[in-house]
Amino acid sequence: MSVAANKEVVRRFNFEVIQEGSAEAFAALVASDFVNHSAPPHIPNGPEGMWNTFQNVLRPALSNLTVLIHEQIAEGDKVTTRKTITGVHSGSLLGIPATGETVAIDVIDIVRVRDGKYAEHWGINSLSVVLSTLSKR
Repeated sequence: MSVAANKEVVRRFNFEVIQEGSAEAFAALVASDFVNHSAPPHIPNGPEGMWNTFQNVLRPALSNLTVLIHEQIAEGDKVTTRKTITGVHSGSLLGIPATGETVAIDVIDIVRVRDGKYAEHWGINSLSVVLSTLSKR
């Protein structure tokens, strides 16, 4: 696939899966042998762990969830995306009760795309800072 096509796969994942919660898009865009190299130690690092993070952790906790892609850089089969995930903290987020505050999680991801699907993921994000801030409210 071309670099442009790989960037489009990642763009679709961000909007259709993370923002909209589409299970169909997730199935279409994630390889069955996908590996999330950034999964926390207690979370499975395959597709089920990635789906759980968005569908059972972030989406129930953050209403009006949106993804803003600031930039994407691609080379070969890897796409790096700098983005911000925002939403209103309207449900429990990793044990922190809803505050009604708008939160913003800054993220930098590297995704290896194979045959039009997520094959591997590495990432860093500011979720720990967001959790620390929310817990003080």
